[in-house]
Amino acid sequence: MTRDEHLALAKKRALKHLEACELAEAFTSMGSDLSQHAELRAIGEKMFQVGLLYVMQHDERNLRRWIEGFN
Repeated sequence: MTRDEHLALAKKRALKHLEACELAEAFTSMGSDLSQHAELRAIGEKMFQVGLLYVMQHDERNLRRWIEGFN
C-alpha cells in the first residue's frame, strides 16, 4: 500500500471512531495505523502529544483537525 493510500485509510478509520464520539479510540487508531507504515511513523511520533492533549481535554473539534491535518 502506498503512503497516501495508507494515510487515507488511517484517517477514515479514525474519523469513524470520532463520529461515534470515541475520542480515545480515534486517537489510538490513528497512532496505530501511522506506526505501521515506515514513511508515516516519524510523523505520528512527532504529533502524538498534540493528539493526546485533545483527547484529555475532550476536544472533538481539534482532534478532528489533528486527524485530518496529516498529509
